[in-house]
Amino acid sequence: MRVGSFVLAAQFPGQGQGEALHRAVRSAEVAEEAGLDSVWLAEHHFVPYGTCPSAVTLAALLLGRTRRIRVGTAVSVLPTVHPVALGEQAALLHVTSGGRFSLGVGRGGPWVDLEVFGAGLEAYEKGFPDSLDLLLRWLTEPRVESTGGRFPFREVAVVPRPQEALGGEGDSGPEVILACTSPTSVRLAAQRGLPMLLGMHVGDDEKAEMVALWKRHARAAGHTPEVIAAASHVSAGVVQIGDRRLEAAETLQKAMPGWLKQGLDAHLTVDGRRRPMRDPLAYTELLCGLHPVGTPQVCADRLAATAERTGITRFALLVEGSGDLAATEENVRRLGAEVLPQLA
Repeated sequence: MRVGSFVLAAQFPGQGQGEALHRAVRSAEVAEEAGLDSVWLAEHHFVPYGTCPSAVTLAALLLGRTRRIRVGTAVSVLPTVHPVALGEQAALLHVTSGGRFSLGVGRGGPWVDLEVFGAGLEAYEKGFPDSLDLLLRWLTEPRVESTGGRFPFREVAVVPRPQEALGGEGDSGPEVILACTSPTSVRLAAQRGLPMLLGMHVGDDEKAEMVALWKRHARAAGHTPEVIAAASHVSAGVVQIGDRRLEAAETLQKAMPGWLKQGLDAHLTVDGRRRPMRDPLAYTELLCGLHPVGTPQVCADRLAATAERTGITRFALLVEGSGDLAATEENVRRLGAEVLPQLA
């Protein structure tokens, strides 16, 4: 079982953006101290839902401040960036961190980000597979050219090559993970042989169905049983540890709805389309029911049950749901000291 933290740098009501980012950095540092496997960093633009606009930049900072823990993006939003630019950054972090970087990518949403960064709605609706393929080529080939699509360019050398890491003989480059929220994205991940990042808004049954669908598409794409068996999917969730289950749930129910309402209401679509948002209180209650929220024993049992139902043994758990720095640090330390030993 490999348990990591999921960090949004969420800005709770009454907090400044610097406070949210400081809490994000500290929670990652404490995650390494507490023995967690990984830290996964979210990326958002122009909204207090998450104040980190560049997950790969924050990953670079944290890789420099840590020595053991894996740091990943969850996710870098591919339609708003040039795939080669993101590939260069991923290769740089992979080489300089000793292979501790994971690149999670996703399609994002139809947000105003597409307008600000000049990508346009088509990059979100149709261009994602081509951008993903160009990124994957950059991370695996010594020279790359692009003859069509959004990013045509002549052949150039890949520098630095991820495979050139010192001591990385046989190194295949940084791990790439694809955020999947629909059958279409599951099929895309399976065809490319990429593990999935599955969101915290869905429960074990739906995640199990997505894993089964991924396997079917991977077999149809010709991937070997060894490749399929080795796929290490990641389940996103929420964790809050308390001495009583009710206490842990109340911590989240007091803090998260205000953050969710403020953050979700701030999203603007690029074309004015209406996007219904979840009810903040109902969503918080849903998350408390789906994920490890309660005593250390309840949390360990919940993670074990998810692993048994889905076959997923890697977790990215939101640790900052209290909105408070001291409480977040305590939550991470208890996860490492009181929950992880039960999962060994």
